[in-house]
Amino acid sequence: MAEFFDLTVARALGEQRTKATVETVHRRLQLGLRQSIGIQKDPPPACMDASLAYIDPSSVVRSIHGDLASMLIGGLASLLLQTLHPLAMAGVAQHSRYEEEPLGRLERTALFVGVTTYGSTDEANRAIKQIRSIHNRVVGQASDGRPYSANDPELLTWVHSSEVLCFLEASMLYGPRPLSRADQDAYLRDMAKVAYDLGATTVPESRAELDNYFEKTRPELALTSEAKTARDFVVRGVSRKPYERASYATLIAAAQGVLPSWAQRQLGFVTLPVADRFAVRPAALALCYAMRWITTPMDYVVSVNPPSTVIT
Repeated sequence: MAEFFDLTVARALGEQRTKATVETVHRRLQLGLRQSIGIQKDPPPACMDASLAYIDPSSVVRSIHGDLASMLIGGLASLLLQTLHPLAMAGVAQHSRYEEEPLGRLERTALFVGVTTYGSTDEANRAIKQIRSIHNRVVGQASDGRPYSANDPELLTWVHSSEVLCFLEASMLYGPRPLSRADQDAYLRDMAKVAYDLGATTVPESRAELDNYFEKTRPELALTSEAKTARDFVVRGVSRKPYERASYATLIAAAQGVLPSWAQRQLGFVTLPVADRFAVRPAALALCYAMRWITTPMDYVVSVNPPSTVIT
């Protein structure tokens, strides 16, 4: 009996110490990952009261935005896609300090997405009011002479549509669960609320409307010199440590594959479907699985995604 007791106690102590070690490693990895993408603070508690929440807690928006891995890929893709609109890109080039403080901008962006996804209506409205106030100062003239304003409803629709398209595509390719057409429509319908509250007047609220929007908008797009600079900056990244550079290279390759084929061509990316399917995608999926183990669903404020705005 004593021998059995000693073995039981030893096993229990071993399991306890193993669990504590795993939890310590897990937490350190969480902090390291979040800090590497500019997130310094823990996310605030989510609003779970449907009568108070800005986005209903049962919405597919929370499900999609809660997956850090696919959000990072979709966010990078969205940054690349947004550069193709000359007026939106002029606003970024002339008013953003993205090259000087990329991680600071990411943190502000992530907090905005987190608040509008998981916060209360009051919290989200305060964040939206702040963004609209910033937009009031973002005005100017593009290199082709056309004036622009960050509060232009059409530019707000462009940035919003680029964001939701890339989030959906990344989630379908790399997310933890499949998305039906009904799920996609529900996501677009609920996300439209953010764009409307920011000042957009016409926003795609279904997958069919989203596809039609890009078909209609494509003639307005161009790879300007400002867009090339931003594209190269996003592709290069700001990682310094070898393992961070390797992870980022996988994420950016996956992000390029998320883009529509016409956008890949216009951005000057050379993509091979076979390489994407048999090299990039398996590597990105493996990275996504690892990131899901490191993070928790409440690490939602992490994206390298742009906000539903032209400039933040």
